[in-house]
Amino acid sequence: MDSTSLISSMSSLPLFFAMYFTIYLTAHFIVFRNWSPKLRPEAASCLISLAHGTPAVILACLALLADSTTGFATINTHFQNTVLEYSIAYFLMDLCHYLTFYPTDILFIGHHLATLFVFVTCRYLVLHGAYAVLILLALAEITSFFQNVWTLASARREDSETARQVFDLLSPPFYVLYSAVRGFAGPLFVYKMVVFYSSGVADNVIPKWLWVSWICVVVMAISVSILWISNLWIELYRERMFKLEKEKKST
Repeated sequence: MDSTSLISSMSSLPLFFAMYFTIYLTAHFIVFRNWSPKLRPEAASCLISLAHGTPAVILACLALLADSTTGFATINTHFQNTVLEYSIAYFLMDLCHYLTFYPTDILFIGHHLATLFVFVTCRYLVLHGAYAVLILLALAEITSFFQNVWTLASARREDSETARQVFDLLSPPFYVLYSAVRGFAGPLFVYKMVVFYSSGVADNVIPKWLWVSWICVVVMAISVSILWISNLWIELYRERMFKLEKEKKST
């Protein structure tokens, strides 16, 4: 790809980044202006995540359905590249957020850098593999809406009865959905990726070192997600048992 076509193909990335930056500032200074300074950054991050998550799932599905010939080794379509840029812009914006407000949060910073590696190499280095990456994106973001509402409710549940009720109501179904996606659907698709790419049929368009790197990033992300949701299930079980014991003693 020559420099002119590369610059042209990257034109939507700054636009998407500007959009997320605008949403982020709006969250800080308008939407959550009455929240405490301690909670406002996390809330702003949730808002840009809401702007990214569900739309990314819809766009990824549309981009995949728009080309019936797409597969693990096919060249990315323009639509697929645009969706990748939409997500690259989000992760860049959220990475800036973490570097600014939570520079010691190595887990999330590392997650965002690893995710950007997959997206950027797929979009700008090999120009192939969007089929697999966009399916992984859809699986990762399908729980985004529930997770962000849950996170916002969790942040305010100590000082808001409504937030506490939303948190309590949303936790079980959110945990079930998240567990199903990260514990079953995600690993199953990664297995299919490994089977396909390990056959060597795509080595001429996606080098072995790169698809192996993609698999490692995804496996680590899924593993951390499973550990996170497992801890939440344990915490929920303990809270429910504590409430039951408290009710028994009061009667």
